[in-house]
Amino acid sequence: MTEPHFSLVVPIYNEEENIHALLEEVEAVLSGLGLMEVILVDDRSSDGSLQRALEYKVRQENCCLRVLGLESRCGQSAAVMAGVELARAPIVMTMDGDLQNDPRDLLRMLELLASGEWQGVTGLRADRQDSWLRRLSSRLGNGLRNLITGDRVSDSACGIKAYRRESFLRAPRFDGMHRFMATLVRQQGGKVLEIPVTHRARSAGQSKYGIGNRLWRGLRDCFAVRWLRERSMNYQVREHREAP
Repeated sequence: MTEPHFSLVVPIYNEEENIHALLEEVEAVLSGLGLMEVILVDDRSSDGSLQRALEYKVRQENCCLRVLGLESRCGQSAAVMAGVELARAPIVMTMDGDLQNDPRDLLRMLELLASGEWQGVTGLRADRQDSWLRRLSSRLGNGLRNLITGDRVSDSACGIKAYRRESFLRAPRFDGMHRFMATLVRQQGGKVLEIPVTHRARSAGQSKYGIGNRLWRGLRDCFAVRWLRERSMNYQVREHREAP
């Protein structure tokens, strides 16, 4: 089987109203780029998300969709990494399943990665279509995050990004790691670029995150990432086949 040039991983939790529109848009935007695969990972949705994805796969016989399902609900980071582990391409992109990301932004990310200069490219929602409270809490959260971790990321929660698969696999794993990928890759010595991306208002379904379920957990994660920075091991190995 010929391996795809890139993989797109989309974690899903209770997005049944968005599944078909999401997959149709992704296919329309990315299908002309050559061999690819779209890996939708259902995080044990309680609605019909998994069924909608399978319906689409059956209807589009020649589509590049792979549908994975976690056996128990494990969170967004676990869903992303489950897709990364089974991805067959050297480049792995991710985006949210709520239609707020525009897959056209992935085209620019792929172009930047192709230059060979970057290990990752991540999005910055320059014109966020969220409430003022969510925008304010995000700004404060990113400022505190940067202060604690010692890194500089303007929009750590942006779901649309592209990395070399090896960078994903080398990163330490923990619940919440998807929000720290840029920092984790930089701790490995990699270069990550943040670029402005489109952000759209949610048209269906409900947000899964808010101040209440992210504040204290996010703060704890920041200190964990700071500890990782101080304890990281960055080394390169060269095999010697003959005497110098």
